[in-house]
Amino acid sequence: MLPNPMPYFQDLKDPRRETKNKLHKLSDILMIVLCAVLSGIEDWVGMEEFAKEKETWLREFLELPNGIPSHDTLSDVLGRIDPQAFQEAFLRWVQAALPSLSGEQICLDGKTLRGSRVGDRAVHLLSAYAAQARWVLTQQAVGEKTNEITAIPDLLSMLDITGALVSIDAMGCQKAIAQTIIDAKADYLLALKDNHKGLCEDVSLWLGTETASGRLPIHETVDKGHGRLEIRRCCLSAQIDWLEQKPEWKGLAAVGRVESTRVIGDKTSVETRYYLCSFTDLERFAQSVRQHWSIENQQHWVLDVQFGEDGNRARKDHSPENLALIRRAALNLLNNNGPSKDSLRKRKLRACLSDCYRAELIFGKRPT
Repeated sequence: MLPNPMPYFQDLKDPRRETKNKLHKLSDILMIVLCAVLSGIEDWVGMEEFAKEKETWLREFLELPNGIPSHDTLSDVLGRIDPQAFQEAFLRWVQAALPSLSGEQICLDGKTLRGSRVGDRAVHLLSAYAAQARWVLTQQAVGEKTNEITAIPDLLSMLDITGALVSIDAMGCQKAIAQTIIDAKADYLLALKDNHKGLCEDVSLWLGTETASGRLPIHETVDKGHGRLEIRRCCLSAQIDWLEQKPEWKGLAAVGRVESTRVIGDKTSVETRYYLCSFTDLERFAQSVRQHWSIENQQHWVLDVQFGEDGNRARKDHSPENLALIRRAALNLLNNNGPSKDSLRKRKLRACLSDCYRAELIFGKRPT
């Protein structure tokens, strides 16, 4: 289970000046927002009303010297917190429960907070997600999707990835990133697309020839459900000494291909994807490619559908990325401290209705 996040929030520097108008503790404000988000509240006004309704319960573990903060105060304070410091506190909280990432698959991917758009700019977040543990490890605002290339090494430097597998989409398929991962004693799985057109064409031709001649084993899986049939055929080749670019990619051990055939009703579509990887196990390759999509299915999609992230209109100062981090903290608590057999929607509903259950999510037991 994840530990109580309160001690990690209490170390954050309060961005407000010490004046008579400073009525509420920073840790109280953060815990109110977290409890509200856990309970399915998505907006500042709703958070204030939630806190007023639950004031007696909140006073069991918060000081609240001047009552419940207004929604304007919640918004203003969240917008002022240094997102880098908040990110570091979040990471310390996660590491307390998951001190080693050895054997984990760390999926990296970006997500734009569309509701934060001002003019032609919106906050874009790069996230690291532990696929087996189903935990968001950390996030970093990068401004624009193209900045992911420079942000990925910075994000990885915050994590001890020794013994882990790092999987990244085509934006992160860069020689410097491959070297960063290998230097950290980890493995990589990098999606290869037309941003390396010549390399992608060479890999495509080689794997097509090898599979056509029957020289490569095929790992095939079939999924059926909800009126959909999907067949994945994976192959991996470690015979790549012929590849001129191999010396430029540190640790490169194999190239792989996944051919996905999807049948929905009378419509059939085929998609082929290529990869560079630092290991040669075909079964591990097939599993890791599929598992990379957990960051989309279990994090990004859930945040949009269950937490209304895509439509959230928080825009002031740093509030978009700080509120996004609160949502990820809530997702971690719901995934790991709640009963696994219940749906996420049901867990959120129980958190809204039951003070005891909400306390169990945060503290492991009702606070005394």
